[in-house]
Amino acid sequence: MSEPASAPSLLALTSFPTWAPLLRAWTQGMEAKGADGVLHLAGAMGPDGTRASGGVPARARDSAAAREAAALVREALTAAAAGSVTFSARIEPSGRTRLRMTGPSTAVEQERSDGTTLLLAEGAVPEPWRRPPGRFAGARPARPGDAAALERWLLERIPGPVGVEEAEFAAVEERLGLRLPDDLKALYRVVGARPEDWDTPVYNHLRIELFPLADLRAADAASRPAPWRYAACEAVASRPDAAVQGLVGSPGWIAFGDNGCGDVLALDLTPGPAGRTGQVVAISHEAFIRAELAADSLLDLVRDIEPPDEPAGEGGRHPAVAHVGPGGPHGVDAVACPELEVLCVAAPAGSRPPVDPVDPVDLAPLAGLPRLRTLTADPGTLADPRQVGRLGGLEYLELGPAEWRTLLDAGAVPRGLAAAAVTTRGLRDHEPLVGLCNEILALWGRPPVVRAVIDGDLGPLPHHRP
Repeated sequence: MSEPASAPSLLALTSFPTWAPLLRAWTQGMEAKGADGVLHLAGAMGPDGTRASGGVPARARDSAAAREAAALVREALTAAAAGSVTFSARIEPSGRTRLRMTGPSTAVEQERSDGTTLLLAEGAVPEPWRRPPGRFAGARPARPGDAAALERWLLERIPGPVGVEEAEFAAVEERLGLRLPDDLKALYRVVGARPEDWDTPVYNHLRIELFPLADLRAADAASRPAPWRYAACEAVASRPDAAVQGLVGSPGWIAFGDNGCGDVLALDLTPGPAGRTGQVVAISHEAFIRAELAADSLLDLVRDIEPPDEPAGEGGRHPAVAHVGPGGPHGVDAVACPELEVLCVAAPAGSRPPVDPVDPVDLAPLAGLPRLRTLTADPGTLADPRQVGRLGGLEYLELGPAEWRTLLDAGAVPRGLAAAAVTTRGLRDHEPLVGLCNEILALWGRPPVVRAVIDGDLGPLPHHRP
């Protein structure tokens, strides 16, 4: 075992009997890809579940035996106070097995079956999560009289207002650091501040899962966290004719309920250039960024009046996020522009690294771009990984092991990075991963990744029997 765990709490996690049931379950129905009959599999285990790669059949991965075995590993994770780990296994026809496990580390944000994401700067978040809302002179004010009209509409359906003391509104305003809109106050004056005030289910009349008054919150960027691997590839953009700013969140988005499908509803006090103060936006639970216009006002929302359609996107503009690949129709030259923030280089569909370098991607056109902050590249797709060293504005970089090796050996790793990832997408050999991760972490003085090599014997597997 290399770099053995010294803490007693890690003993179960680094014990072969802990992992053997899961490996047996996953190998059911697997087919060896080489003539030697050796099986290769990989996965990640964390509080949000188990992910597998390496050709593990879905029926084996989702079987009752696999679920029971995964629970055993999660118990060991809990005992080790480990958030998550990644692992890969090489299983010979005889059942002789070598399992490589990596993690945990406080500098590892998220264990992945196809690599590892590293946090190089404590507490750093991607640029879209740092973007404050803009202020637009052209945004329309709230409609006068909406609060009174809303109160009348509500009283026709929910007679006998409960009433809310002004001190309760003042406490919420002090906590949020802003003045609550009049129509929101009118809503709570009629229905009350707490669910126990609601004799008739509010949803029957409003079609809103209303939050209690004390639970009103700002749907700001911090309330919508996302892993770096996804968040770094997002970009904030608001068209001149947009009603809603294309933000992650805003301190001016006052969340007051949800639509019954998990999407948060918020009053928007920081509208886009063509929006209205106090419009209602829906914040999707399936997206990391942006919100959609749900209604022109709270009154329109409860009356089920749909907002006007947003104008179609502008054509002919260079996007802030671009995707290219070897042999693809659009190369780096076509997307390199001052507005470019994120470039993702993908291997051709169906290819297996190393990619045939017929048309590798040349990064030279990216040098000097003022806003480029994210680069991701599948293994084997770059003509010269050392060109990455000329991209001084990067805050997130995701490369394959060979590309990272080249950068490290050349001393060309961009030092402005806040997070990085080593991706093994499409690669069988995960052995270099931990060593590379620890070399990268050492450049920033971050705690290393724990790693263990665990040998054992599963016994002859059914598909290997004559």
